[in-house]
Amino acid sequence: MFLNFLDELRSAGIPASLKEHLILLEALDAEVIEHTPEQFYYLSRAVYVKDEGLLDRFDQVFAKVFRGLATTYGTPDGAVPADWLKAVAEKFLTSEEMAAIKSLGSWDEIMETLKQRLAEQEGRHQGGSKWIGTGGTSPFGNAGYNPEGVRVGGESRHGRALKVWDQREFRNLDNTKELGTRNIKVALRRLRKFARDGAADELDIDATIAGTARQGWLDVVMRAERRNAVKLLLFLDIGGSMDPWITLCEELFSAATSEFKNLEFFYFHNCPYEGVWKDNRRRSTERTPMWDVLHKFGHDYKLVFVGDASMSPYEITHPGGSVEHFNEEPGAVWMQRLTTTYPAAVWLNPVPAEQWGYSQSVRMIRELLSDRMYPLTLAGLDDAMRELSRKR
Repeated sequence: MFLNFLDELRSAGIPASLKEHLILLEALDAEVIEHTPEQFYYLSRAVYVKDEGLLDRFDQVFAKVFRGLATTYGTPDGAVPADWLKAVAEKFLTSEEMAAIKSLGSWDEIMETLKQRLAEQEGRHQGGSKWIGTGGTSPFGNAGYNPEGVRVGGESRHGRALKVWDQREFRNLDNTKELGTRNIKVALRRLRKFARDGAADELDIDATIAGTARQGWLDVVMRAERRNAVKLLLFLDIGGSMDPWITLCEELFSAATSEFKNLEFFYFHNCPYEGVWKDNRRRSTERTPMWDVLHKFGHDYKLVFVGDASMSPYEITHPGGSVEHFNEEPGAVWMQRLTTTYPAAVWLNPVPAEQWGYSQSVRMIRELLSDRMYPLTLAGLDDAMRELSRKR
C-alpha cells in the first residue's frame, strides 16, 4: 500500500523521492506517532510535501489511496453518533407540498424566531415544522425544506437558506491547472499594455550589432524586459455554491497568473465585505482588511470579480447578512467602494447567462456593476477584456 501511495503522489505531480519514502518508514518503525489515521496523515504530509501549494493535491491522493480507513477523529469516546450525522427523517416533498409551506417573513422576524427556538429547545429534533433539527419543514436546521430559513450544519439541498451557520473548509485554487488554460490565455491577452521597465537584464541584439558596427569593437547593449504593464486585482469567490466551478476557476487562475506579472489576488465568500484573505486554510486568522486593499493598490488596477453571485439578498443589503460572520456594513456598500476606487471592474460568472434572471442576488450584483457581468466562457472573457481595455 505504501509503494502505491508513493506512485500516486508522483502521478499527481508531488516530487516524492525514495529517500523520503524510507524516512517515512523509519519514522513508523521508530513509533514516533500514535497508530491512528490522523497521526499518519500529518506525518506523511510533513515528509512528502515541501510546498504548501501542493497540500490540496496531497489531500486528494491520501483520500484516494486510504479511502475507507476507520477514524475516531472528533469523537472522544470513539463512537460516531450516526443518528446525528445522518438525516434519517429527510423528506422528498412534492411541488404542491413545497408551495404550501409559508416562510416566516422578513429577515428580522426569522432571526428573532431562531433566538427563541435556541432558548426553548432542550434536545435534538428530527422532522416536524417548528424545532431546530433534521428533515421536516422547520425554517431552522438541515436536510428538510423551507422556502426561507437558516441552515444549521448539514449540506445545501435546495439553496433556499437566508443564512448558514456552519464551519466549512475551503481549499485554495491550484494555479498549475492546465486543462483549457491556453484558450483562456488567448482571451486574456486582449488586456495588454506592454512597457519596458525595471533592470536592464535582456540583450538588445539590434542595438548591439549597430553599436559594434559603428564603433569597431563589441558594444553590448542591454535593455529591460518587455512586460505586460497591466495591473490586475483578482477577487475569487470560494466555497459553497462555487464548488461545482472549481475546475473552471482553476483554469482561469492558472492563465491569469502566467499572463499578468502585476497580479494580486484575494479570496472572498459570496460577497466582498470588510476583509478578504490569501489562504483559505487561514481565512479566519489571517485576513486582509478591505481598507488596506483600497489604500495599497492604486486606481490604475483593473478589478475582476469571479463568482456565481448566488446568495441570499440579505448578504448584499443588510448588516449581519453574511453567512460566516456579522458584517457591520452591507455587501453593497463594499461593492460600491470597490467599483468607485477601481472604475475598470467586471464580474465573471460561471453560471450560464440564461439562468441569471432566476436569481435575485445575481440581478442585484449586476446592477452594482452597472451591468458589467459576463459569463465565464471564452466569449464572455473576450467581452470582459474589451470592457477593461476601454476603461482608463
